[in-house]
Amino acid sequence: MADIITGQYVKIMQTPASIGERMAAQLIDWVVMVAYYFLFYYIFDMLSWVSFTAVLLFLILPILFYSLLCEIFNNGQTIGKWFMKTRVVMKDGTTPSLGSYLLRWLLWIVDGPTLSFLGVLVILINKHSQRIGDIAAGTMVIRLNSYSQLQVSLDEFDFLSSNYRPTYPQAADLSLEQVNLISKTLELEMDDPRISALAAKVRSTLGIQTVHERSDMSFLWQLVRDYQYYALEEI
Repeated sequence: MADIITGQYVKIMQTPASIGERMAAQLIDWVVMVAYYFLFYYIFDMLSWVSFTAVLLFLILPILFYSLLCEIFNNGQTIGKWFMKTRVVMKDGTTPSLGSYLLRWLLWIVDGPTLSFLGVLVILINKHSQRIGDIAAGTMVIRLNSYSQLQVSLDEFDFLSSNYRPTYPQAADLSLEQVNLISKTLELEMDDPRISALAAKVRSTLGIQTVHERSDMSFLWQLVRDYQYYALEEI
C-alpha cells in the first residue's frame, strides 16, 4: 500500500501492482501481439499482392504502438492490464495526460528487453514499483480494485470544522511554494533524514520554540493543516 499526497494535500492510499502482476500483463500483451502478427501475416500471404503501405499500416504500426494506443483509449489499460486488473495512473490518482502516456511508452526501450529488462530492477527497488518510464512520466501501475476504493484520510479536513483551532499560528506566514515543498517531503519514508532536517529548518525559520507532536512528520502534517485553515480564512 502506498500513501500518495495529492495537489490538494489529501492523502490517498493505492496499492502498486506487483512485479508478478506487471510481468503477467506484459506476457499477455506479447501473446496478443504475436497472435495479431500471425493473423495478418496469414491474411497477407493469401493475397496475391500486398503493398508496403498496407504492411506498414496494418501490421507494423499497430504492433509498434499497441501499448500506447491501448492505454490512451482504454483508460490506462492494455489487454494484459485489463486481464490482470491493473491500470496506469498518475501518482496522485488522476488520469495521465497524453504526454505522460507518450513518455512512459518511449522509455520502454530503456526499461524493456532491449536493455536486459532494466525496468524490472528499478521496479524492485522503487517504493511505488515504478519503472524508469513511470518515474519520468510521474505515473504508476496500480491494482484496479485499490483505485476504485480509494481511502481518503478524513483527518486531512479537520481545518474545515468550525471548532478547529490552529496549533501553530506561524503557519499563516508560509508561502504556497513552501507548503508544496513540505508536502513533497512528506511523501518520503518516515525514517528519511530529510524529514527531520526540513522540520528543523521550518521551526527555525518560523521561530517555533515548542512542538506538540511526537514526530517530525506529525509536526509537518499539523503545519500543513494549519496553513490550510488560514488559507481558507482568506477566501
